[in-house]
Amino acid sequence: MDYELMMNGNVKIGQKAPDFEAITTCGKVCLNDYKGKWLVLFSHPGDFTPVCTTEMIALARAYTYFEQLNTSLLGLSVDSNSSHLAWMYDIYCKTGIKIPFPIIADRNGEIARKYGMISSDVSNTETVRNVFIIDDKGIIRTILIYPLNVGRFIPEIIRTVQALQMADCSKGSTPANWMPGQPVIVSPPKTYCELEERQKYIQENNNGISWYLSFKNPDENCVNKLKDCKKDAIDEKCKCKET
Repeated sequence: MDYELMMNGNVKIGQKAPDFEAITTCGKVCLNDYKGKWLVLFSHPGDFTPVCTTEMIALARAYTYFEQLNTSLLGLSVDSNSSHLAWMYDIYCKTGIKIPFPIIADRNGEIARKYGMISSDVSNTETVRNVFIIDDKGIIRTILIYPLNVGRFIPEIIRTVQALQMADCSKGSTPANWMPGQPVIVSPPKTYCELEERQKYIQENNNGISWYLSFKNPDENCVNKLKDCKKDAIDEKCKCKET
């Protein structure tokens, strides 16, 4: 499977995220370092580029929101570690904003190819704007891909993490345009008896349109669980490891 991933970047939602070890701006990291945490792994085309710079600033500003959701950020491009460090320092000098998360220096493109981050129809070297949301068990849950000339909308990435965590905890689904605190979709019934019960429940509570689409308020334990994540938020610091 690893060979196939290396050749084709055939990464899919629901599969175990391909393992890697890499040099970053915060030292060496491997995927296993993030065990027990959610991870947003994202690629950018190149350092010292305009769209990427705005994304780094936006992600740095949103860093604590991700931490409150037990979620780490990890960037990647095929530029060198020295280039990453110089770019981070330039951003700090120009804006006063520190980049608090690691950026992988994937010089040979090994990780980029493994995750399918390079689109040969666009560029044979630059990575497009991929986002992989990996859960605390190391499973790929969401894949987002943006072109080189369109920056990512960071609030949507945060909302997606929140929706995934709420759906997992409530054992349901989230509807279109769902936002935290709103009702979630109840899993549809699997038997005719359950169908009749669900239809009756909808009529009594006016909380759906039919047996296959009904809603419930998020379980209080789930809401409290997500609130606890916010209470445990850590300081906005780069968790650099000693090499």
